[in-house]
Amino acid sequence: MAKSTPSGLGGGGDAGFGAAPHERPVPRISIQAFCEFPDTGAALQRAAADRRLAKAHVTVQLGGIQAAVEHHAANPTPNLLIVETRLQGKTAVDEIDRLADVCDPATKVIIVGRVNDVELYRELMRRGVSEYLVAPLNPLHLIEVISGLYLNPEAAPIGRVVTFVGARGGVGSSTLAHNVGWCIAERLKINTTIVDFDMPFGTVGLNFNEEPSQGVADALSSPERLDDVLLDRLLVKSTDHLSLLASPAIVDRNYEAEHSSYEAVLDTVRATTPCVIVDMPHIWTPWVRDALLSSDDIVIVATPDLGSLRTTKSFVDLLKQNRPNDPPPKLVLNQVNTPKRPEIPIKDFSETVGIAPSLVLPFEPQLYGSAANNGQMVMEVQPRSATAESIRQLAEMVTGRAVQAEEKGVLPFLSFLKGKKTA
Repeated sequence: MAKSTPSGLGGGGDAGFGAAPHERPVPRISIQAFCEFPDTGAALQRAAADRRLAKAHVTVQLGGIQAAVEHHAANPTPNLLIVETRLQGKTAVDEIDRLADVCDPATKVIIVGRVNDVELYRELMRRGVSEYLVAPLNPLHLIEVISGLYLNPEAAPIGRVVTFVGARGGVGSSTLAHNVGWCIAERLKINTTIVDFDMPFGTVGLNFNEEPSQGVADALSSPERLDDVLLDRLLVKSTDHLSLLASPAIVDRNYEAEHSSYEAVLDTVRATTPCVIVDMPHIWTPWVRDALLSSDDIVIVATPDLGSLRTTKSFVDLLKQNRPNDPPPKLVLNQVNTPKRPEIPIKDFSETVGIAPSLVLPFEPQLYGSAANNGQMVMEVQPRSATAESIRQLAEMVTGRAVQAEEKGVLPFLSFLKGKKTA
């Protein structure tokens, strides 16, 4: 039972960006755990609830090694067996030998102990144990260990999925997703794909002044055929670093697709692109819920009104319950200070939903309208505006990267000359 070492990310300007190796979803395996102490069982249960273990079938029970030996003397062992022992030294090794007698050769074994014993660790490694962990367990560390056991060192890196969702229609979620995606691609120089899942009403083609595309619809209709070659044909290449998987934006068509098709499309896109921006439609279906919960990062866009407050609170509660090991979503309050509209104060809004906004964007219809009509992004229309600066900040938040100082401070006419020089 040799251990796998997660491979590193790499590749040009995207080196080091994307989902970390241990963040890859664990495959569909069976995991059975036998614990001696309640705190270990609680940590395992918390790990089992994590999105990265969503495909695995996890069973946790008390009893330790003795219970594992008795159970598996009459039942086949799972893909991964996690057992806790109170014992130390030679007595612990003897118990592990008894466990080995009832284990299938292909089963990987993680032993959880209470002592940090190097000699015991070495002895267990000689016997083919995959890992020895010292309690109390950290759920995230446990997930990382499990992921490492099943990660192919030769596997290519996968991209990070950042999903933008609106608390209601018309809050500007799509516009913000497109602007942040453009900024990540053009200012941070990270290859990025924007996926527009709003089939009948998507605006990614309009906002980037591109011809209508059947990209997403065709990908969802035949996900089993979707590979790197087909995906490349479906993508619209907007710039050197930015690609669009656009929606048809046609209402006279049925866009029903299998639940699993959406997951398959995102898996294929993130296998080819370091950063994937998902523009989520304002609907609520099982596939939307699953796509949201499985994202690496989530941005909720809301306006300071009662409808947005209610839905944002529901989103935050759902994510907190189903993503216990992930940080909270990022909240953007948009269209603040709209004339003649009563608004909920930002302080009251954040206290009610339980998270503070990462960004507060003012109501600027002239700026966004000009950009949309020209098929441009805000940073192209007014690169030195406060809104453009806020978009840059959000791009840096979701990537953990920073725009280079010379890019931040470049004057508009220098930007123009730079564009002329490369044209």
